[in-house]
Amino acid sequence: MATAVTMVSSAGGLLAMLNESHPLLKLHALSNLNSFVDRFWPEISTSVPIIETLYEDEEFDQHQRQLAALLVSKVFYYLGELNDSLSYALGAGSLFDVSEDSDYVHTLLAKAIDEYANLRSKAAESNDEAGKVDPRLEAIVERMLDKCIADGKYQQAMGIAIECRRLDKLEEAITRSDNVAGSLSYCMNVSHSFVNRREYRREVLHLLVNVFQKLPSPDYLSICQGLMFLDVPEGVASILEKLLQSENKDDALLAFQIAFDLIENEHQAFLLNVINRLSAPKSQPLETSQLGSSDAVTAQRENSAAQEDVQMTDGATATTYSRETDRNEVTYSEKLTKIRGILSGEKSIQLTLQFLYSHNKSDLLILKTIKQSVEMRNSVCHSATIYANAIMHAGTTVDTFLRDNLDWLSRATNWAKFSATAGLGVIHRGHLQQGRSLMAPYLPQGGAGGGSPYSEGGALYALGLIHANHGEGIKQFLRDGLRSTNVEVIQHGACLGLGLAALGTADEDIYDDIKSVLYTDSAVAGEAAGISMGLLMVGTASERASEMLAYAHETQHEKIIRGLALGIALTVYGREEEADTLIEQMTRDQDPILRYGGMYALALAYRGTANNKAIRQLLHFAVSDVSDDVRRTAVLALGFVLYSEPEQTPRIVSLLSESYNPHVRYGAALAVGISCAGTGLSEAISLLEPLTSDVVDFVRQGALIAMAMVMVQINEASDSRVGTFRRQLEKIILDKHEDTMSKMGAILASGILDAGGRNVTIRLLSKTKHDKVTAVVGLAVFSQFWYWYPLIYFISLSFSPTAFIGLNNNLKVPRFEFLSHAKPSLFEYPKPTTVPTTTSTVKLPTAVLSTSAKAKARAKKEAEQKANAEKSSGSDPKGKSSEKDGESMQVDAPAEKKTEPEPAFEILTNPARVVPAQEKFIKFLEDSRYAPVKLAPSGFVLLRDLRPNEPEVLSLTEAPASTASPATGSAAGQQGSGSAVAVDEEPQPPQPFEYTT
Repeated sequence: MATAVTMVSSAGGLLAMLNESHPLLKLHALSNLNSFVDRFWPEISTSVPIIETLYEDEEFDQHQRQLAALLVSKVFYYLGELNDSLSYALGAGSLFDVSEDSDYVHTLLAKAIDEYANLRSKAAESNDEAGKVDPRLEAIVERMLDKCIADGKYQQAMGIAIECRRLDKLEEAITRSDNVAGSLSYCMNVSHSFVNRREYRREVLHLLVNVFQKLPSPDYLSICQGLMFLDVPEGVASILEKLLQSENKDDALLAFQIAFDLIENEHQAFLLNVINRLSAPKSQPLETSQLGSSDAVTAQRENSAAQEDVQMTDGATATTYSRETDRNEVTYSEKLTKIRGILSGEKSIQLTLQFLYSHNKSDLLILKTIKQSVEMRNSVCHSATIYANAIMHAGTTVDTFLRDNLDWLSRATNWAKFSATAGLGVIHRGHLQQGRSLMAPYLPQGGAGGGSPYSEGGALYALGLIHANHGEGIKQFLRDGLRSTNVEVIQHGACLGLGLAALGTADEDIYDDIKSVLYTDSAVAGEAAGISMGLLMVGTASERASEMLAYAHETQHEKIIRGLALGIALTVYGREEEADTLIEQMTRDQDPILRYGGMYALALAYRGTANNKAIRQLLHFAVSDVSDDVRRTAVLALGFVLYSEPEQTPRIVSLLSESYNPHVRYGAALAVGISCAGTGLSEAISLLEPLTSDVVDFVRQGALIAMAMVMVQINEASDSRVGTFRRQLEKIILDKHEDTMSKMGAILASGILDAGGRNVTIRLLSKTKHDKVTAVVGLAVFSQFWYWYPLIYFISLSFSPTAFIGLNNNLKVPRFEFLSHAKPSLFEYPKPTTVPTTTSTVKLPTAVLSTSAKAKARAKKEAEQKANAEKSSGSDPKGKSSEKDGESMQVDAPAEKKTEPEPAFEILTNPARVVPAQEKFIKFLEDSRYAPVKLAPSGFVLLRDLRPNEPEVLSLTEAPASTASPATGSAAGQQGSGSAVAVDEEPQPPQPFEYTT
């Protein structure tokens, strides 16, 4: 029989049998044709009408009809008619075998799943029951899902179930999998990365949280992240309480870890709700809110003792029980105080401040170079230098440069003075306790008069920057400042400050205060009010947006419309499809400024989703709008939509980066800068390189800033182009003939490259892959700097410290060692700048005659002779000058002298700088005293002490001293000089001494 099969050369005979009257002959023909269809489908296709008739003949046996349907389906498959093929495959019923390993089955299954998912999705969107879905199609998909689960292909089943909106099957796949916790984590990632619709993503997360909670040992870290996304603060509060009240010490550590993880996502309003829902200890004889935390604990203890005395008369058992209960109450109270400190952000801000201060590696010589090369009459570059200094020292509290250059600084006038004062807010960001005292000399003096309104407005803006996203303590002061003035410059600063401090809290009273400023119709104050309303209402998608849009149509002031356009965009942050109506309204507006706002609304509503619909819309506006502003912003907005998939952005904007329109090229540069920030992505650098020498000045500016954003925390050992870029910046800054726009871009880029004392990066996603609200909002407002320079400071909101900070159960930082399994040079700090830079910069401002070449040669020769003399005297084995004067810093010894090979690893001490690229190399030592509650390569990590009886050595014990501001006397100078040594160079070697017994 087998021989006969191989000899068949035509299907003609079998096809003829289809016309026979006897059913068994037809059945025989259909069975055999099904076997040969892959060889004879061209011949069989001529008889498709006959086979279709057999399928439709109701007198035929069910099995034969299904066989006919299967045969027609296969023929249509080979003809490329997939819709018809699938239609007949449904008619084949169980004969369409989902387990068959053939191209035909694989293709039709994919088609069936797509079709089913599409129908389910449309039914959900139109709130229609899924009655429109063909039950035969549903049966195929269900068979496929059951097969995947039965075969142990759980991830495949989960993916199909999520795509097909079959949450029942998703739950079944998770619960039946061999690793439930792992499956849940996988689903969490899939729901964030691939589920396009926000409402459906919430349904999936709701299911996952429920399954998580049913586990014998629930993963509370993941549950709380899910509850945060679902906006269920009471759920998080109850989990934290349960962990804090547990007798197991590790549970309290886990609660602290959850709190630190939640803080990283920067949802201020949500965290305040969690704090408010945490219940106080049961027995509280005194109002703890009226006592310091230590007083409260003491009061608790005294109360406990009193209770014990009373209980003594009722027998030993009662006494023991009471003592135990009260001791638990006291420890719960202590833990509660700690977790409130974490959730309010105070603890993480304090630790970050200490870290940035103690590890500050800013290079003041770079700033000195910039300052000396900037012509005094060029106010743009003068201001840019002040911005660069603030960014370079963001959060470090080190304002040495300002103190050392008070005369130079005082030349800033009007808005430059506003910016110079506001810069202190960036430098001291997070100094929540001393914020007001630091800014006191500049703040409005309440009727005393005499102060410059520009520095007063700048000081109020600075307070907002210091308290950004943590403004509970300063909101009222800023509100009073706003109400008590009608000077528009001061109102401008107060509005920006208030928006920053109350970010996302949707406080109605503050909103009304800002609205009253907007309605004065003052261009300067109204612009800041528009932005501030957006900051306050971030992500609320409230009816306030339509109120703001109505006023934007009424006012005649372009500045106010611009502020409101951005403000409206901020209100729809993260709302995805919910924002579509408003986006449609804005993008169809006749006013190009409101269409510009529409681009930001698209960017922020779909931030980090890589949503295809949003990308298509933005690309459409990028090539078709009549306004250059709108086209530029449409391209730039792609950076926000794609930051969760940075490697996609260079590919998507590569053609736009070669556009004839300079505005589109500028947008492409910043899109890459925003989405690839801190990644050092090679494709991003390759795309930006040609744009840094573009023919148009503002394109060069955008490209330089974007390049710095991509390269932040990347050193020359990782990518040699970083060194090339630093030299390019220096060349632009020193070149007298370079235009102002490029120079400003180069100065700002220098600041961003070394941001936060070289200890921060720009990060828009938290480690749990949620968006960092403050960071995204900060970059969105920063990208408006092209028309209003003071908004440059908003970039500091996106800075994230690159630190590993391990904490014990008292939230102190113990000293212990861990491993970075990579060559130290890959992730070390950049080398300090050296002599040639400063020599050339000192000469720059002086006008010289044709003898300049000889003078330069002579200076170089003298420097070399001096270097040789010092080397031969052997005064400094490292080849570095030990003089305090920054200008006589010595060039590092030549690299050839290094003979021993570089080690392949590095031992780091807690707390340590760990840059993003280094995270995959971080390992804990096996014999370490501390073990992390959650394995994490950076950030705040709670540690279990495996040897609690041994004494602990602590790090970061001192906070940076609060110093008076640069304008205030000698104490300031004293602090400044201390900082200067720490910043400028390595600590000096000790003085020679003799040891005598």
